[in-house]
Amino acid sequence: MVGRMIKRWAVVAVAVPLAAAGARKLSSVVESRRGPSSRTSKLLRQAGDALHRNKRHRARR
Repeated sequence: MVGRMIKRWAVVAVAVPLAAAGARKLSSVVESRRGPSSRTSKLLRQAGDALHRNKRHRARR
C-alpha cells in the first residue's frame, strides 16, 4: 500500500512538470506559426500555467 502511494507520487512529481513544460513549448510553437493572438496558444499557455501553479500549491502543503 505504501509502495503504491510512493510510486503514484513519483509519477505525479514527474508527469505534472513535464505536462506543464510540454504545454508551454507547444504554445510557443503555435505562436510562432500563427501569431501571439491565437486562441490555441492562449489556451495551451493557460493550461501550462495552471499545472505549474497546482504543483507549487501541493508542494507547500
